[in-house]
Amino acid sequence: VVLAVVLESAGGLIWAGSASERLKEVEVRVATQSAMAERMARVEVRQEEAAAQLGRIERKLDGL
Repeated sequence: VVLAVVLESAGGLIWAGSASERLKEVEVRVATQSAMAERMARVEVRQEEAAAQLGRIERKLDGL
């Protein structure tokens, strides 16, 4: 019975350790995705500004 309790405890500790590692991995992924979302938002804003500038250039060229 004592051996069974020891083995159960060891199994529980191993499971808890692997769950902790998976949680850390998920946290890293979420942090990375958040940073990527910010970068994408900045790129989208720059793209919109470039499109607006191109529109102004085209209107000037059409006026020539």
